[in-house]
Amino acid sequence: MRLNKIMDEYLSSKPEDKCCWFNGEWISRKDFAALADKCTEFLRAAGFSEGQRLAVLMPNSPMTLAVILACWRLGGVFCPLNEKTGEISLLKTLNLLKPFAVILSESVKGDLESALVKAEWPCARLGNEKFSGSESLKGKNQNADDYDKTLAVIFSTSGTTGDPKAVPLTHANILDNINACLEHVTDLKPEDSLLNVLPNFHAFGFTICCVLPFVLGATQVVVTGFMPPSNVIKAVVATHPTVLLLVPTMLGFVASYLEKQGKKLSGIKLLIAGGDRYNPKIDDRVTEAFGVPVIEGYGITECSPVLAVNPNPSVRKLGTVGPKLPRFELQLRSESGELQSIPGEGVLWCKGPSVTAGYYHAPEINKERFIDGWFNTGDYVQIDSDGYIKILDRVTDIIIVGGFNVYPQEVEAILAEHPAVNMAVVVGMPNDISGEVPKAYVIKQQGAEVTESELVKFCKERLSHYKVPRSVEFVDSLPISATGKILRRVLRQKEREK
Repeated sequence: MRLNKIMDEYLSSKPEDKCCWFNGEWISRKDFAALADKCTEFLRAAGFSEGQRLAVLMPNSPMTLAVILACWRLGGVFCPLNEKTGEISLLKTLNLLKPFAVILSESVKGDLESALVKAEWPCARLGNEKFSGSESLKGKNQNADDYDKTLAVIFSTSGTTGDPKAVPLTHANILDNINACLEHVTDLKPEDSLLNVLPNFHAFGFTICCVLPFVLGATQVVVTGFMPPSNVIKAVVATHPTVLLLVPTMLGFVASYLEKQGKKLSGIKLLIAGGDRYNPKIDDRVTEAFGVPVIEGYGITECSPVLAVNPNPSVRKLGTVGPKLPRFELQLRSESGELQSIPGEGVLWCKGPSVTAGYYHAPEINKERFIDGWFNTGDYVQIDSDGYIKILDRVTDIIIVGGFNVYPQEVEAILAEHPAVNMAVVVGMPNDISGEVPKAYVIKQQGAEVTESELVKFCKERLSHYKVPRSVEFVDSLPISATGKILRRVLRQKEREK
């Protein structure tokens, strides 16, 4: 079944009931349906149709939810992008996706908007809650041979080479993942209200915060952004959501804020964390601040995204991400690909109806990560006799900053553009607030002079803020294997020992 059918059934079943809260007001299902109807007519009038892709740079809002539904009603593919992404990265991604048009929020201005106009991408700007009446759009014709009517969403990120990589997910992928979550976390009920603050371009935020409430029949509290934490706390106090979905960084921020204010939250039934490792050392503080223990989960975009989660506080194992969701099959393999026994340790491979069929227009990467229907998550894990999974390390080089993926090769490519840089290697450095932050090891060109602050500034002008190295260490050499490969793991271990 297509997700738009489920969403429309939700809206029509009890039209006077609440649908979502935003900016101090509850919006009824009837009023939200009317907004979605306007979005649908807007896109249809622009020429948007079945199989086409729609790029969207908008924060969480009722309008964003309505655009998702409108896009799916017309048989299209929703492509959420980070509105704070850098100009160069955004244009590369658009050239990969080749969307029908780009929908912008009111906050996308300046250089980014100018770059889109210069590149001749058709754009329209929408508000967060209602149409002004002046919006217009005429999209760009796409290659009909490239249409895929089964797709619901394409998530974009930077690939390991610095070029964009995209993960296409079907309606069946996402619906299976949502249903698996509801079967596994049985405390989720239609009478619940879920906090929707994780960004919609993040798979966790999109599938679990934006779409799951419609499937469950629940309401959602929509907050455009997490910072400052007081915004989230005010929304929670005003609306009393029963389920909070946050990344570990956010948990730490909120706990610290509440401690300083001498306050605690109440009425929360479930506190679910994912997107990065949860530090067990802050568990007592988090439990005290939120009133309930956190249940940690694990996901990856390619899995739609949730792969495992502790089912509820009473059976959670602190330090693990819980057992796998229904219908996933798991394998442990060595880094060379040999099967390992379970319980045991190894690189986690998985398969199941939630897993994408492969990266978008990336046959070479697909050959590396997908073998005989099995997907290599790139994470080195431990699975115990009860099936609980503990994340030990990443075999891939991804750095996770506050729940956002940073590919070192993209940052390294930017650093290499600086005339004073001969070689640069970027690794994740442990950070109490965001989990990890990027750190660069740089070998200068012979005779060249450059400072740490100059290189950081150089990166800030070319990268999203969370990708910018927080520190730069100048070195004369780097650890290299016998085959000439830079040993990032050695550098990561060096930072952990510090």
